[in-house]
Amino acid sequence: MPFGSFGFPELLLFFLLVLLLFGAKRIPEVGRSLGKGIREFKSATKELRKSVDEVEEEEKEKPSPSQKERDGEPVERKSDRGEN
Repeated sequence: MPFGSFGFPELLLFFLLVLLLFGAKRIPEVGRSLGKGIREFKSATKELRKSVDEVEEEEKEKPSPSQKERDGEPVERKSDRGEN
């Protein structure tokens, strides 16, 4: 029997255990708090992904020094300014 496949008997047993542990009055409260936590996690994940995508886009837009040299633009180095 592979792990992770839940049938009707397993789900029924799970719900009965939840009912015994939390009671009928607390199940809606637990469900609401669980849903709120999932929404907050999704929101934080979206914000993180958005910020990572923005940084990646900024990095793509910045030309690398080797690209400037290939384009024929002069690249100023410390040795060109007389600094060590």
